[in-house]
Amino acid sequence: MIAEDLLLLLYDDETGKPLTGSPGLDYALAGAVLIELTLGQKLDITVDGKAGRLHVLDGAPTGDPILDERLAYVVKRPGKKPKDQIGALSKRLRNQLLARLAERGVLEQDQGTVLGLFPVTRWPAKDARHEQDVRAKLESVLKVGTTPDERTAALIALLSALNVVPKVVTDAVDKKALKKRAKEIADSDWAAAAVKKAVTEMQAAVTAAIVVASSAGASAGSS
Repeated sequence: MIAEDLLLLLYDDETGKPLTGSPGLDYALAGAVLIELTLGQKLDITVDGKAGRLHVLDGAPTGDPILDERLAYVVKRPGKKPKDQIGALSKRLRNQLLARLAERGVLEQDQGTVLGLFPVTRWPAKDARHEQDVRAKLESVLKVGTTPDERTAALIALLSALNVVPKVVTDAVDKKALKKRAKEIADSDWAAAAVKKAVTEMQAAVTAAIVVASSAGASAGSS
C-alpha cells in the first residue's frame, strides 16, 4: 500500500521518530489512501464535469479494512473536494498503519518515557527489507533518472508536497537538484489521466491543509 510505504519512508529506522510533523504527515497518508483507491478504480476525481471533486466509481469493499473505512466515508459524502475531506480521512490512520506494520514484524513498537515522566511510543524498523526495496526504486528515479512506475511516482509527489525529499534521500550531494527532480516527476505525465489527476489534487490538498494548520497555529501563538 502506498500509505504504508510513505509511512516507512517518513519514520527514522533507528530512532523510530517521524521525519516531519503533523498535520502534514497525516494528511499525506490520507492522500496516499485516496490515490490507492483511485489506482484500484474505486474513486475518480471529478463529478458533473467539475474537476477536483471525489466521485465514487465502485463502493464495494476492497478487502483491506483501512482502505474500506475511508472508502465507506467517501461513499456517504460523494462530490466533495479532496481538501475538504482529507482531515477527516486522516483521523486514526497513522496509528492504524503503524499498528499493522508492527503486527507484520516490519516495525517494532518501543514504549518509553520522555524525561522519565511523559509516555512516548517509538517505531524503529524491525525488518527493513521492503523499505529498502522502496528506497531503491525511489533513488533510481531521483538520482539515476529512471522512469518511475505509478506507485513510486505517487510517493515522490507526496514527498515533494511535504518538502521532505532531502530528508528521505539523505546521501544526495545536491539537495536543490534532488528537489527539482522530484517536482519534475510530480508534474510530469507518468500515469493515466485519472491517477495523475488524483495525485495533483492530493498534492494541493496536503499543501492547503498544511498552510491552514500553520496559519491557525500562528494565530493561536500570537493571541
